[in-house]
Amino acid sequence: MNEDQLEQHCLDWFREGGWETLYGPDIAPDSNNPERSNYHEVVLKSYLEQAIIRLNPHLPASSVEQVLAQVTKPASLDLLTNNRAFHKLLLEGVPIVYKQDDEQIHDHAFLIDFQDVSQNRFLVVNQFTIQGSKQPRRPDVICFINGLPIAILELKSPKDENADIWDAFNQLQTYKDEIGDLFAFNEALVVSDGYTARIGSLTANQERFMPWRTIKNEDDKPLLEWQLETLVRGFFDRALLLDYIRYFVLFETDGELIIKKIAGYHQFHAVREAVRVTVIASQALTANKVSDKRAAYGEDVQLGSKKAGVVWHTQGSGKSISMCCYAGKLLQQAEMNNPTLLIVTDRNDLDGQLFATFSCAQELLKQVPVQANDREELRRLLSERESGGIIFTTVQKFSPIEGESEHPILNARHNIVVISDEAHRSQYGLKAVLTKEGEYKFGYAKHMRDAIPNASFIGFTGTPIAFDDKDTRAVFGGYVSIYDIQDAVDDGATVPIYYESRLAKLDLNHEDIEALSSQVDDVIEDEEDVGLREKTKGEWSRLEKLVGAGPRLKQVAADLVAHFESRNESMEGKAMVVGMSRDICAQLYSEIIALRPEWHDTDPEKGAIKVVMTGSASDRALLQPHIYNKQTKKRLEKRFKDPTDPLKMVIVRDMWLTGFDAPCCHTMYVDKPMKGHNLMQAIARVNRVFKNKPGGLVVDYI
Repeated sequence: MNEDQLEQHCLDWFREGGWETLYGPDIAPDSNNPERSNYHEVVLKSYLEQAIIRLNPHLPASSVEQVLAQVTKPASLDLLTNNRAFHKLLLEGVPIVYKQDDEQIHDHAFLIDFQDVSQNRFLVVNQFTIQGSKQPRRPDVICFINGLPIAILELKSPKDENADIWDAFNQLQTYKDEIGDLFAFNEALVVSDGYTARIGSLTANQERFMPWRTIKNEDDKPLLEWQLETLVRGFFDRALLLDYIRYFVLFETDGELIIKKIAGYHQFHAVREAVRVTVIASQALTANKVSDKRAAYGEDVQLGSKKAGVVWHTQGSGKSISMCCYAGKLLQQAEMNNPTLLIVTDRNDLDGQLFATFSCAQELLKQVPVQANDREELRRLLSERESGGIIFTTVQKFSPIEGESEHPILNARHNIVVISDEAHRSQYGLKAVLTKEGEYKFGYAKHMRDAIPNASFIGFTGTPIAFDDKDTRAVFGGYVSIYDIQDAVDDGATVPIYYESRLAKLDLNHEDIEALSSQVDDVIEDEEDVGLREKTKGEWSRLEKLVGAGPRLKQVAADLVAHFESRNESMEGKAMVVGMSRDICAQLYSEIIALRPEWHDTDPEKGAIKVVMTGSASDRALLQPHIYNKQTKKRLEKRFKDPTDPLKMVIVRDMWLTGFDAPCCHTMYVDKPMKGHNLMQAIARVNRVFKNKPGGLVVDYI
């Protein structure tokens, strides 16, 4: 099959999905039925004009002209600025002012009807010639909604051994430079040779062009011969595409840079199902009646149960984007009556990271998220809220104030939804523990339930719920979506993680350390059960003495340096070292720079190795050189994420082990007892896709 035949197949699949198809030369400016006045134009103006009139019948003719002019003439010279501005117009409508009975009317004209598919015209045009800055260019297939070119498909012949989909990718980059106007309206780019098909955003690099494996839902994964057929029938399903454009496109800014992110198929279907389940679970019951079981959790969810389920998407597969899209879509469900969303994490750094992601997505969310800085502010924000709002907090802020036997009710509304990040950490305990003083002490989940008794709970997690974890199921219910490690590796969303034990290379305290570390659970900083924490702390400090012994750290440092240098000879990249305590991190740093003095530099902007940890002026002298302010830590983060920066290795205790993305990091050295989801989260730091990185390596010293 050649490229032209593939193109015709592609058009057939579009036609079967309800799209109209036209051949570019038939509607060219010099044809008998021109849809453009010249080859520079990229919008089909008559289609757009008809849509504006159809969707906004109350507008005077002068306003229609005004809207046409505003949409077709981008305001900026920067492509991404224009693309972001256009996306905003698509979602919110084009702001216009017109006179009616001597009164000035401020209104919005809509370009797409997101509710009613039949109100829009879906057109696919192949071989659509556009005059570029150097020469005429002719993209293979362009998808128009109401005359707006929202997607481009660039195809390569399946039988041409010299061309692959990355040639199509490179061609799109050339088009961006030469016919940039076409991309100002773009929502998705597709490259394919038929067998393989990948979809990405306007700013996506090769690694971020991902497959689309589904048609109608998460489980609808037909094994079609052509990946392009699945993509056309799935992604370009007209109703699903409108939903996608409306809720699954995000823009982030990194300094001056605008980054456009679009959801993968797993995020898209997970959010749609999670929203459907949440709407059911959050309903207020009029009588003590539970409806018949509806069958996986999405079918079992019971009306008014307040359990909206758990989305398990493995680390590195874009959980924070899923949460953002979920919030954007849920806020606009009429049945939810303008809900209040409470986003709960268990760590300040996670709270900050998620808050930053949501703050960038205000076009989607249509409101500004707020962060509760302390218990009092959280209580005020929740109790004052009559509707709407996105509030961020850590779960610890739900602890009762001294003298309170239980948490007071802050808000009893039914349309409050708690979105929990990492839904199965220790603090979700509902059980009561009897203290020495004879009082019952509850986990934070109980306090949260007391504070917002009618709220619904949904959990997003990167690690599976343990089989015997009844607490998590009691709060959230079962899975609404699963995208596991194997799915992510198969899709190229993450790379495989390999494991290597180096314990045998160390002959000091070997058996003692192994015996103790199997007893020691990972001590969670925010563990609420003080008795358990004290008991574990004793064992932890005994283990810390053995692990931090000078001769042992010398051996670890020597082995680690030799291992990292030989690994970097075969594959350039960076490493994270996880130490058991801040003291051990600082001591290990000293041992490493004794072996490689050229790696050391007191200037945060220089040097190949740094320690990143929390600390204050009152810490002892050993730690002081490694304690930085917030801005410096941000700079170190930027340096570590930059593959060209000489900072090659960071030593951490627990900072950067969750929600931290540095794709060029290919190795993690673990010298700290970790297990369960804490270990899963930590090792996921090395599973990010980066250039030709074949996999991440976890080297275990303990």
